[in-house]
Amino acid sequence: MSVAVLDEARAWAAAAAVPDPEIPVVTVEDLGILRRIRVESSTVVAELTPTYSGCPAVLAIEMAVEAALRGAGFEARVKRVMSPPWTTDWITPAGREKLRAYGIAPPAEASGSVRALFGETRVACPRCGSAATQKISEFGATACKAQYRCTACLEPFDYFKCI
Repeated sequence: MSVAVLDEARAWAAAAAVPDPEIPVVTVEDLGILRRIRVESSTVVAELTPTYSGCPAVLAIEMAVEAALRGAGFEARVKRVMSPPWTTDWITPAGREKLRAYGIAPPAEASGSVRALFGETRVACPRCGSAATQKISEFGATACKAQYRCTACLEPFDYFKCI
């Protein structure tokens, strides 16, 4: 294996471990926003796609990825990639399970669904698994989440909306 390939793999591991500042149980890899790592001359370039262009955590994530790469011994820079736009389909199965274990219902439908955003969707409670849930508000703790309540266990929870 070439040095560049080994460096890319080591750089990927360093960047991939960066937690999301709003939901620290998932990483940038879990969310699918770490798109690519490449080596240009002596600099590692991490390509990231924000969950949406207005996400308030974008800069914090970019700075954390750059710091993680520098901490791993690399000269580093981050490139923001807006196309194709991020979709909840990019959340890994491990990321979905981490969200559920944390008490946030992961996206229930594919992003291509006509009713994915602002539509009615069946959301299972991340605590008890019941489908007997009600939407309380279209927006939860952040704009990318809606607030739900489970009518079986009576617990409120966030739902990570499909985008």
